[in-house]
Formats: sequence, C-alpha cells, structure tokens
Amino acid sequence: MPHVVTQACCSDASCVVACPVNCIHPAPGEPGFAEAEMVFVDPNSCVDCGACVTACPVGAIVPHTKLTDAQLPFMDWNAAYFVEEPHADRTPIALVPRRRTLPVGEVRVAVVGAGPAALYTADELLKHPGVSVDVHDRLPTPHGLVRAGVAPDHQDTKRVTDLFRAIESQPGFRYRLNVEVGSDITHDELAAGYHAVVYAVGASSGRSLGVEGEDLPGSVSATEVVGWYNGHPDHSDTYVDLGGQRVVVVGNGNVALDVARILTADVDDLSSTDLADLPLATLRGSSVREVVVLGRRDPAEAAFTVPELIGLAALDDVDVVVDNGGLPIEVDSPRTELLAELARRTPRRGARRIVLRFRTAPVRILGDGEVEGLEVSRTELRADDAGRLRAVPTGEREVIPCTMVVGSVGYHGEPVPGLPYDEGAGTVPNDAGRVRPGVYVAGWIKRGPTGFIGTNKACAEETVERLLDDLEAGLLPTPTSTVSEMDALLAERVPDGVVDGDAWRRIDAVERARGTESGRPRTKIVDVPGLLRAAEPVAAPGTLGRRNPVARRRLTT
Repeated sequence: MPHVVTQACCSDASCVVACPVNCIHPAPGEPGFAEAEMVFVDPNSCVDCGACVTACPVGAIVPHTKLTDAQLPFMDWNAAYFVEEPHADRTPIALVPRRRTLPVGEVRVAVVGAGPAALYTADELLKHPGVSVDVHDRLPTPHGLVRAGVAPDHQDTKRVTDLFRAIESQPGFRYRLNVEVGSDITHDELAAGYHAVVYAVGASSGRSLGVEGEDLPGSVSATEVVGWYNGHPDHSDTYVDLGGQRVVVVGNGNVALDVARILTADVDDLSSTDLADLPLATLRGSSVREVVVLGRRDPAEAAFTVPELIGLAALDDVDVVVDNGGLPIEVDSPRTELLAELARRTPRRGARRIVLRFRTAPVRILGDGEVEGLEVSRTELRADDAGRLRAVPTGEREVIPCTMVVGSVGYHGEPVPGLPYDEGAGTVPNDAGRVRPGVYVAGWIKRGPTGFIGTNKACAEETVERLLDDLEAGLLPTPTSTVSEMDALLAERVPDGVVDGDAWRRIDAVERARGTESGRPRTKIVDVPGLLRAAEPVAAPGTLGRRNPVARRRLTT
C-alpha cells in the first residue's frame, strides 16, 4: 500500500485527476462519491508515482511508510474499503474529460460569495477562453469557511488556500469584495452587467435547538462560537462563557467535535495557530475541564465522520469518553469499531475530557438570568409508520449542570433577494444549479449544508455545465451595462471602497507579517474598519495625505 489518504482529506478529487492509473476511489461520477467521507487509494493498482501527493491541495496523502501512529487507522480503513468495494470493473487508466466547444466571444460572469464553492466555480469558468469572472463578497476577505470555519488546529486543511491563490491569479479573475449584493447593489443591477450570475453564498445561520431557555446568556450556536475563535467580523464580540468547568454541545457532527476539541485543547498548542487573539486570551483563562457532546441517536448514526473521530481518538492530553447509556456498542462499521475501542479506555484522573454521549436529547436550558444547566431525556430508536427509525424520548430525564450550551444541529441558508427560496431546506430551488437561464447557484445554497470543502468542486462543475449549456443554446441575456459602468456604480454605492485582488493581498500580507512576529501563520484582523485600513496602499514618499477610496468609512460599520 504505497500511499494513504489521511484525515486532512478535502475530497475535491484533485488527486483523482492527477492519478495516471485511476486507483483513487470513489471518483466523481462513481456511486457514493458525493456522500463519501473521503477517498481511498487502491493498494493493488497504485504504482507509487506520487502524482496524487503533488496534486493534493491540503497535504493529506502520504506514503504508508511515513504514517504516524495517530494515522495508522487510516491505512486499515483504506484497505478495508477495497475489500468491500473492489472496483474490478473500472478502467486502469484515468479518462480525460471531453472539452466542449463554446461560442467565441467575451462572456462575463458574476459570482456572489467568495468561499470554496465560489472559487471552484470561477476556476471551472476560467478554463474556457473568453470568460471573465468577478467574485463579489460582503466581507473584505475571501475564502469563506476555510478562513472562518475550519478549526485553527487543522492548519493542513487550510492549505487549500494555496489552490485558491492560484485561482485568484488567473487572467480574467477579479475580486469585488466589501460589496453586499442585495444592499449595495440589487440583483437586477448586478445582472445587467453580466451574461450570468452565480450565487455561492453558503448557509450562514445556525439552526435553532427549539427548546425553552435557548435565549439565556450562555446559550449560543456553534456558528457563533466557530466564528468567534476564527475571527469572523460578525462574531468577534460573541459572548463565550468559559468560567465554568462543563460545557454541553448539542449535536454530534464534525463542527461539534471541532468546538469540543478547541475548548479542551492545550492553549500553548493553539498559540501557534491562526486562532484569533481575543479567543486565545479567553481560552488561556478558561476553567472548562469537560465538554459533553450530545447525540439523539445511537453510535452507528453519529453525524461526525470517521476521519474526525480518528483525530479525536489520537489526542494524547484529553480523554475521550463514550456514554451509550450503559448499552453495549454494536460493532458493524469503522465508526462503531473505533467508538467501542474508546469506550474500553480507562479515563485518567484529572485529565480534561470530551464525553461523546449518545441516545440523549435536550429538553430545556435551565438558569436564572444565565445558563446553569441542561435538562435532557434519554432516547431510543423506534420505527415510525413509514418504517423510518426515529429517536424518541423514553421518559428518563436528568439535568446536566453546565455554564454554556452550544447548539450544533446544522447550518441553514438565508433567502437571496430576487431569487426563489425553500424555507425548509434553506436553499434556492434549482435544477442541477440552474435557477433560470442567466441565474445559477453553487455550494450550500444550492444543495444544503452537506459535504466537505472539496465537495464544492464537483458541485461547481455541475453548475457550470448548466451555465455552458445555456450559453451554447443562446439563452444567456446580453449585458446592458459595461464593465466601467458597473465599476462606477460600485464606487458610488460602496463609500468605504471596493476591495480588489491587490487590496486583499495587502490584507493577507499584513496578517501574515503580524503572525510571523509571534510565531503564528497569521494574526487575523477581526473588524471591518481594521481590514479596510490594512487594504490601503502604503503611501509613497511625498504622497502623505492622499487617500485611497477604500479608506473611506461607512457610518454604519
């Protein structure tokens, strides 16, 4: 087994394209790719060429001889996958996708949002001669959840920004940051300047727990906590109470594990990451010794992925405890096998710990003026009339004392002005990315909050295919405003200035330079005025007093 994919896998399938012998599965177009937690290297057909190592944007693929002890479970999981899915019917040589012939001429596309889905969309579009892309975002910084969602202790995953920088440097790519579509400029005004508009705005809100007491101080969403420790301007002042010894996280997906891991981590380890300054100082004074992670269902139905669980199990300074209500864990998958192994471990006296508690649902948050505890109910799985298993309360209740409750039950997309909206799903209704000819969606606002960073690549490819279909069919509208007219409109509407690619690179350079001073990858600027100051060009000698438009402030900032 020459190479193994490890926890940092982003699932964007760059390695699949690079592999000359098609040994990495499931690949795009194969059953299970969209749902796969990661991809696997076939040990029987891998020729040890290393092409996948070079292609991987997050450094997740390593030779099996260089695996650390913590990474060894990935080798076993990789081998087990090909026992169950041998893929003997697949061609041994990777197929090169057919390139389509497009009408000759200039095609301008606006992309709204600047996260992974947006940048993968831009990349797919820019593969075609004559296409230019302007990427808009309301913040002065791009990269979406890679910047503001990936946990600080997952720096390898953030290496995907190297790929994003390569996309940003392509001819025909422009940033129009610090521009809020729907406020600074309407959809109709934006659409007037482009042949097509693609919305890749993600899912920015956290779902409510829907329980009594959720509005108490000390009850927060994981969206807020993650934004807080990652320095997102919207959440930099979130009230995070770490004065008590126990925090309860409701929900057991990957984000819940991220929150639990950060709140119990050794702060000295976090001090070498890009964790924002205020959260770092808050964590230094934290009294938290235990984080309880609640899941309504059984261990087999846990929402977190196996790679995240492997990483959690490898922590050497935090105990991971499994509470299944006294019931044995039925081992029938890599997930339950690892959970059963964790359940057999003996907790160490005095160690910080993360408790993975299953078959437990929140009932109400308790407290007089602030969170003091969470009342919970044990659950069991029962089949409903349609045969679907549901977690239902057993009637057995208890109170878990705690000073903070973090709701981590998923993200939810917000309405996009001018587009249809599915309230239940939090998405824009679409046909494989097409809302209507000239208007498209990609990423979470298209499919809901599912998948990984790299899942957005296949999602973007599908959306761009629909856009190109409409282009070939002559269905795209002709712009009625020129590029210069659009730029003039934004200059008028955005009083503190549009942040372009050069301005973003100045922000990036300032943050990296500040980080270097303290031995960190970067020190993030967490407020919009500060970001805009960093975006200003350095004044040349003799030009003191001249101001770039980006320096002007909105009174509402």
